[in-house]
Amino acid sequence: MSSVHPLHAAPPAAGTAGRGLAVLLLAISAFVIVTTEFIIVGLLPSLSRDLGISISTAGQLVTLFAFTVMLAGPFLTALLSHFERKRLFVTILVIFAGANALAAAAPDIWVLGLARFLPALALPVFWGTASETAGELAGPEKAGKAVANVYLGISGAMVLGIPIGTLASTAFGWRGTFWGLAGLSLVMAVLLFVVMPTLARPARVKLAEQARILKDPYFLGNVVLSVIVFTAMFTAYTYLADTLEQVARIPVGQVGWWLMGFGIVGLGGNWLGGQFVGRGPLMVTAVTSLVLAIGMAATTLVAGTHIWLAVAIAVWGIANTALYPICQVRVMQSASHAQALAGTLNVSMANAGIGLGAIIGGSVIQHLGLGTVGYVAAAIAVLAAIVAALVGRLKPVSAAA
Repeated sequence: MSSVHPLHAAPPAAGTAGRGLAVLLLAISAFVIVTTEFIIVGLLPSLSRDLGISISTAGQLVTLFAFTVMLAGPFLTALLSHFERKRLFVTILVIFAGANALAAAAPDIWVLGLARFLPALALPVFWGTASETAGELAGPEKAGKAVANVYLGISGAMVLGIPIGTLASTAFGWRGTFWGLAGLSLVMAVLLFVVMPTLARPARVKLAEQARILKDPYFLGNVVLSVIVFTAMFTAYTYLADTLEQVARIPVGQVGWWLMGFGIVGLGGNWLGGQFVGRGPLMVTAVTSLVLAIGMAATTLVAGTHIWLAVAIAVWGIANTALYPICQVRVMQSASHAQALAGTLNVSMANAGIGLGAIIGGSVIQHLGLGTVGYVAAAIAVLAAIVAALVGRLKPVSAAA
């Protein structure tokens, strides 16, 4: 994600209302795009049955998407961020429309993998430029609110996109969910093409000076911490739908509603994370990681009692979603300069954790069983809390440098 920079040119000729509508469309586009990344989590059980593959094999689709974002994100964002934004966003949404249509029609795991690889290339480019563009559209006085609206679209996708897609798959099948995302992506492409004004092309930014943050041990420690945090989160979260089905014995038709509950309480966690991160990003990361560990372990421990299961999932959901803004703010504040690059690198490293989590969770399922995934994820979350304390010791060295 990028921070808001000064305008590169005079405000667009379009009226205030038109620019406001363009910001709203960017937020909705963010919801559709990020939902495309995370929707696979809710669809794993059904597509694994339909394609005749194991749940751990299906889980590697999460790894593929995440690792592609991780490896391609900083490079492609730097390469394409100077392109005219209207054309850039329309092109990205057309790619998402085509990729989701290909996923809907995929006859096997290999074609589905290709359909996941293509949008993974485009997602970080959108994520790295959308908030900056929203600020430019809104103008200096309303830039903060505009950026917050785009972030709300991203957060909403993370916590609500999966359950909505899962519920849709219950009614129309997992292929129907991908067809729906394809249609929404195409609609957003058309609306942005019609509504969004053409902006001045951003100037190229030299990365050599910004890249000096990669020599800062305190910054690197915070980046590594993000990898561990997201690994903990997605070791269990990737297989939450299957855990609800197989361990908690939730009827297939009700799993989407449980995921919806996870997402709704998660919105509260997103707010709490933003409120408390200012009290000390590393301390808040450590405390929230421990709460996450409790929620993930308790979900497995009380799976047979649905009332207590709901409480455990609520604790998990609040901590899980709170860690999104906490990690983003923590990494960006740890950078002495080049905070936009720092934010983009955090997104890439978060996706490294997402991919590692899916791999670890799949391996645990194969060797120890689905019922142990929550405990392993909790152990990684405890490790994250310990690492947060160790990273804090690097700060004086960084400050002295």
